[in-house]
Amino acid sequence: MSAIDTLPPLRDVIATHGLSARKSLGQNFLLDLNLTAKIARQAGDLSASDVLEIGPGPGGLTRGLLAEGARKVLSIEKDRRCLPALAEIEAAYPGRLQIIEGDALEVDPLAHLTPPIRVAANLPYNIGTELLVRWLTPPAWPPFWESLTLMFQREVAERIVAAPGSKTYGRLAILAQWRADARIVMSLPPEAFTPPPKISSAVVHLTALPQPRFEADAAVLSRVVAAAFNQRRKMLRAALKGVAPDIEDRLISAGLKPTDRAEQIPLEGFCALARAVAAP
Repeated sequence: MSAIDTLPPLRDVIATHGLSARKSLGQNFLLDLNLTAKIARQAGDLSASDVLEIGPGPGGLTRGLLAEGARKVLSIEKDRRCLPALAEIEAAYPGRLQIIEGDALEVDPLAHLTPPIRVAANLPYNIGTELLVRWLTPPAWPPFWESLTLMFQREVAERIVAAPGSKTYGRLAILAQWRADARIVMSLPPEAFTPPPKISSAVVHLTALPQPRFEADAAVLSRVVAAAFNQRRKMLRAALKGVAPDIEDRLISAGLKPTDRAEQIPLEGFCALARAVAAP
């Protein structure tokens, strides 16, 4: 019998510890251990990796990651009500689970992890996008992580994998696809969660590329993309006029039409524009 079988059902854990989900913490608990095990498997072979988990709550995905053989799981949880439930899992998997109480936006996990590192999390909705952007924009590349397996609102997941020409294509797609392979690997209906959110959810798996897909300065690319999509209805020559006084010439030198709009430009085009803007 595996350790996961010796632990009580998650509904019992929630009842025992009084863990009603808090909207202020972006909590929606996933209680079906078959689903959490399936999400853990989407993260790949964990036997030789440390896994960073954000917002474990009562520990459904934590159990899945450990049962799937993760070498070590580091779980960062802001809600101290969840700590006793997580301690029970820690006792069932001696030496393989470390729990840190704190805000994931403020805690540096790297002192507690040994590469290779994977990230797997049912992210709190209120900080999910901010964490993803941080993981995609470190000071140096490649990043500390090999892969990210993350639960988002379906709308956010679609923005990450969006293609040019779609309404969901924007800054998040550029950031993700410039430096990683990104795909949606699971979809979950609202009723899979307690309490059920008003929207559907999806799991996105991102694998870090050894180097960015196209050459560009990260800061310049970020500035160009932000300016272009902040006024996505405008033509590029208007949306980007604050980026460079001769932006029309730079657009043309990058092989782009000044009359195009941001959502029409593929990743390679934005990287070419970033190089043109960075040129003397």
